[in-house]
Amino acid sequence: MEKQDIIRAVKAVKSSSEKRNFTQSVDLVINLQNLDMKKQDSNVDQFISLHYDRGKKTKVCAIVGPELRDSAKQSCDGVISVEDFHKYKDNKKAIKKLSNEYDYFVAQANIMTQIATIFGRVFGPRGKMPNPKAGCVVPPNANLKIVYDRLQKLMRVQTKSAPSIKCSVGTEKMDDSQLIDNIETVYKGVLNVIPNAENSIKNVSLKLTMGKPILVEAHKEETEEKKK
Repeated sequence: MEKQDIIRAVKAVKSSSEKRNFTQSVDLVINLQNLDMKKQDSNVDQFISLHYDRGKKTKVCAIVGPELRDSAKQSCDGVISVEDFHKYKDNKKAIKKLSNEYDYFVAQANIMTQIATIFGRVFGPRGKMPNPKAGCVVPPNANLKIVYDRLQKLMRVQTKSAPSIKCSVGTEKMDDSQLIDNIETVYKGVLNVIPNAENSIKNVSLKLTMGKPILVEAHKEETEEKKK
């Protein structure tokens, strides 16, 4: 995918959409091909660190013991202490509400067993369990400010059951250069984890929340087919 194609697509997406009474997200869609989604190595589930945030606050809740409680109150958007666990035990409704409020949950490593027991039944299926791959399971002496700041620029890209990756890379109000950098970073990150790299990319498009998709790049075979 050439940078000039991304530049063109970003400008087209911003100029072609009607003005809305809210700030729209810029969504990147990467459609894949020639992959057997039943095979584990064909599925993408990757955390990618961006150079710029996505123009929207990432809400982080820390689930901690007494060692990190004060630090969590200073650094994170929400705190669940071990003393609060009784409020959530056998209270699925409260756990669902908590899950909906935050993008990431950071957990103190030495209480992960308790966290899994109480919150896992809801967090697990929703992909909200504190994930070591995302750096969300931390020691009792962790610097939560560093963890929080890093999560603001962390993106999870997944194929789930379909051969397609859809993710927000920013907002329409962001500077073009930052959007372009985020798009390139995600695209390169995906190429690093899918079999056959660019040969597995069918097409790439951009769209605003309420806008129409703008093609950034199509696989050579697909482009030639359309010309016939």
